[in-house]
Amino acid sequence: MRRATRRRAAGAALVFGLLLALAACGGGTGEPERLRVPPGSTVQAVADTLAAHGVIRWPDLFRLYVRLKGVGSTIKAGTYELPRGAGWSQALNALVAGRVVTVPLTIPEGWTVRRMAERIATISEVPADSVVAILLDPALADSLGAPGPTLEGYLFPETYRFAQGLGPRAIATEMLARYRFVWTPERRAALDSLGLSERQAVTLASIIQGEARWADEMPLISAVYHNRLRRGMRLQADPTVQYALAAPQRRLLQRHIEESADNPYNTYTHDGLPPGPIGAPGLAAIDAALHPADVPYLYFVARDDGRHEFSRTLVEHNRNIQRLRQPR
Repeated sequence: MRRATRRRAAGAALVFGLLLALAACGGGTGEPERLRVPPGSTVQAVADTLAAHGVIRWPDLFRLYVRLKGVGSTIKAGTYELPRGAGWSQALNALVAGRVVTVPLTIPEGWTVRRMAERIATISEVPADSVVAILLDPALADSLGAPGPTLEGYLFPETYRFAQGLGPRAIATEMLARYRFVWTPERRAALDSLGLSERQAVTLASIIQGEARWADEMPLISAVYHNRLRRGMRLQADPTVQYALAAPQRRLLQRHIEESADNPYNTYTHDGLPPGPIGAPGLAAIDAALHPADVPYLYFVARDDGRHEFSRTLVEHNRNIQRLRQPR
């Protein structure tokens, strides 16, 4: 009996040694192969996929190797790029570590969730309209602790890298984490000194972002809106009307203001700030909202170069409009 046990132990050791030797084979010098490991894949399915792409040989033995290593349950789903002939050890290490292929996601400043959706959809492999529905669900904003009313305005404009196939919620969670990183103690202190809530400050920053074409004008535009809010004047901000419209217009007309008069985001027809942000403000716009320039301006009008003429009175404002609209 003892001899049989010793023989079985020796045989098992020999098999394990053989598997380790086989695992070391392959230098991973072949062309990279892109392959997908779906969630819930069995070790057999993973082995067959690797073999089909030429990454490993002998998939049945590879499955036994994974079983002996005891790591089958730790293989991560995702898209991988592995060289042909990588060998068992190299392939398995990549799968267990989750070294998946990542792709860049760049979100420009001022973009709305609806504009972001196409790019997020490409990564998440979820239709764009479904991405919009997910990200604009107030329940999601509430569950993630965003200021609300949705995630609009809190998905920070930045360049990220995400794993292909990562879901919209996971993408939003990382973007929201980047937004939270912006709120340093110094910015929190500035927010408290203004007597605004975080949602109000980001809402104002999103409007500033929508109006400004030059970063150095942001504090001046911020001052106009702060001054108007203090006086109880309506903001009359064109970007809020564009947000309220079903389809943004290249040129905003009076009829567009009238068409969206009932929308709470229309600051021509509603007092104070709108219910929430109208896009994702960048850092410069947030800082401008927190630190408005010390000027008495109440009005501004855009020039052809995207800069603005600022004024204190309606008479000055109308004079600027007339001057800028005169034929050259």
